[in-house]
Amino acid sequence: MNEASRDVTILLAQIESGDREASDRLFSLVYDELRELATAQMRQESVSHTLQSTALVHEAWLKLIGNRNSSDWKNRGHFFAAASQAMRRILVDAARTRQRKKRGGDLRRQELFADDLETQSDEELLALNEALEQLQQEDSIKAELVNLRYFGGFTNKQAAAQLGISTATAERYWTFARAWLRSRMSE
Repeated sequence: MNEASRDVTILLAQIESGDREASDRLFSLVYDELRELATAQMRQESVSHTLQSTALVHEAWLKLIGNRNSSDWKNRGHFFAAASQAMRRILVDAARTRQRKKRGGDLRRQELFADDLETQSDEELLALNEALEQLQQEDSIKAELVNLRYFGGFTNKQAAAQLGISTATAERYWTFARAWLRSRMSE
């Protein structure tokens, strides 16, 4: 375990024990990485998206601290997985709100291609989220892999380590999950 991971893990334990100042220290320690994560996610959003990376980091932080479940953050990896999940929820909620306002909430399903992931429209993001929720019901590990890869910006190797599976298994799961999501989204 490197020093940064150890520091994050120590601060998470301090937060769990009720140390309020540990949250501030943790935020300072992980802010740059959270910002990079948010910037990567924002690159996948449509150009008409109004949420900025900094706002996404701060909203995700508030969700993480406000909805803190002591069993969620055992270490740095768990923390960043929770952060990517919080960012995903924020982006999906924002897309839903725009859809309600602009189009009465009517969703159009479109086929999802691996190359199209960087130019995600609101409709595609909502359809992806719905399909991902279905995948979660059928295979939670593959759904978590998609969440880590797509929303968290993890590589196959990093996601595999987080999930406790081999990189080869992660690659097979990623291929399967993309095809499965494409199939569900084109129905």
